[in-house]
Amino acid sequence: MNLYILRHAHAVDAADDPERPLSARGREQVRMLAAFLKRSEALATREIWHSPLVRSGETAALLIKKLGLKAKLVEVDGLQPEDDPLLLAQRLKTRQQPLAIVGHDPQLSALVSLLVTGATEPSRFILKKCTIIALERTAGVWTVRWHVSPELLT
Repeated sequence: MNLYILRHAHAVDAADDPERPLSARGREQVRMLAAFLKRSEALATREIWHSPLVRSGETAALLIKKLGLKAKLVEVDGLQPEDDPLLLAQRLKTRQQPLAIVGHDPQLSALVSLLVTGATEPSRFILKKCTIIALERTAGVWTVRWHVSPELLT
């Protein structure tokens, strides 16, 4: 099973808009990431889970649009920044189909650490805004396939 974990792109400051939608910089980050993923055909999923927060949903929707994916967007509980990554890891145990998740830190870095190393602390991965990491589960073991952060795309 392939799992793509993406931290939302840059958002406006809460003082400017408490809902924190994507900023112009964030939309550009998603555009650059989508262009890379489209060229490399590296992301293959028919479903993207995202948190209820605006910046996560916008990142997921813009990624689908720019990639031309026929993927279903699903708002999922348990993807807030401080939610327990163990609960999400439990939901993934029986999943067989490829999945992309768009969420927040520190939860996502802890989730990747948990899946790959078996522990959330110390965190072994840092997911900057608009960073994506691809994991593959084979025989119950998660491994990192690739990891791309925005500064590599400029």
